[in-house]
Amino acid sequence: MPLQNRAISGSIAVMCFFAVAIIGWLNQISPFTCCKRAVTAAIIAYAISTLAVKAVNYILIDAMINNQMNQQNKGKNSAN
Repeated sequence: MPLQNRAISGSIAVMCFFAVAIIGWLNQISPFTCCKRAVTAAIIAYAISTLAVKAVNYILIDAMINNQMNQQNKGKNSAN
């Protein structure tokens, strides 16, 4: 079963947003600059995590297809 792309990517983006915002706040950066950096980091994290989840989904689906093909081939070989 493939992973839910939007949910995972959205959660990672939100965590990244708050992490960058807190780091900026601790370094006493102005709120506007901190907000821009956090939003930028969240967008980048969303894009990267979307690609990563798609890659994992591709690997999982490929493994499921190979498993089904192997099971079907075993059934055909047993019948002969």
